Amino acid sequence: MALVVVTGVSGGGRSTVARALENVGYYVVDNLPQALMLEMAELAFAAGGATKHTAMVLDVRSRAFSTDLAGAIRALKERGFQPRVVFVDADDEVLIRRFESVRRSHPLQGDGRLAEGIAIERGLLEEAREQADVIIDTSHLNVNQLRRRVEELFGGEDARRLRVTVLSFGFKYGLPADADFVLDARFLPNPYWVPELREHTGREEAVSEYVLGQHGAVSFVETYARLIGATAPGFEREGKRYLTVAVGCTGGKHRSVAIAEELASRLRLARLSAHTHHRDLGRE
Repeated sequence: MALVVVTGVSGGGRSTVARALENVGYYVVDNLPQALMLEMAELAFAAGGATKHTAMVLDVRSRAFSTDLAGAIRALKERGFQPRVVFVDADDEVLIRRFESVRRSHPLQGDGRLAEGIAIERGLLEEAREQADVIIDTSHLNVNQLRRRVEELFGGEDARRLRVTVLSFGFKYGLPADADFVLDARFLPNPYWVPELREHTGREEAVSEYVLGQHGAVSFVETYARLIGATAPGFEREGKRYLTVAVGCTGGKHRSVAIAEELASRLRLARLSAHTHHRDLGRE
C-alpha cells in the first residue's frame, strides 16, 4: 500500500497537492485528525482496490491536530505501513501576499496580525517539518508547477498522461454536456437509408467501410486526429487529465460510431490514451 501524509503551513498549497494526488490515482482524505491516522490507514488497507494508494491531509485547524506527528508516523510503521510525509511550505512574505490577495485571515491569527498567525502555526508545525520525507517550497511555484511537482514525485508517466474519450452521440438526443470538442458527422451520407445497413451499427465492418469510404470521411478523421495530437501536450501542461471529443450524427448509431472508433484508433497510433464510448447506441 502506498501511503502519503500531507501537512504544511496554511496558504502553502495543501489543497493543490491533494488535488494533484487525486489526479494520479490517490484516495485523498482531507482535514484528517492526527489521532485517526492509524485507523484510516488500516481501513484503507482492508478496503484495497481504489484505496491501495491513499493520502491523508492534516490541517492545523483541526481541533484534534497534534504536533506529535512523529509518534503517529512511528505507530504507522510499527503496523507495517511505510508512509511518506510531505510538508508544504512557503516564505512568510509569500504567505502574507496570498492571504491578502484572497482577503482571508490566517486561521490562527485571532485578533492579532497576519504575521503573528503564521508564526504561531510555524511553531506548531516545527516537529512535523523535521519529520518530513519531502519538503515542497511553493514560494516560487504557481498552481500548475506545484501540481506537476507532485505528479513527478508520486504519479508515474501513465498517471500524468491525458486520457481521451471519443464519445459518439445522436444530435436528436441532445449535445453531451461534458464535451470539450464537438464534431459533426452529418455531412456524410446516412447508412440508415441503405436497407442492408439500417439495422447494423457503426461498430460493424460493413457500416464502418461504408462511412469511411465516403468522400471526405478519412480527411475529416485525419484533421481532427492532428488537432487533438497538437493540443494534447498543452492540455497536459495545464493540468487537464481528461478530454472528451464528441462525434455526433442524427441518431448516434451509424456515422458517429464509425467515425469515433476510427478516430480513437488513430489517436492510439499517435501514442495517446484513447477509448470510445457510444452514448446513444441502442436507443433506437
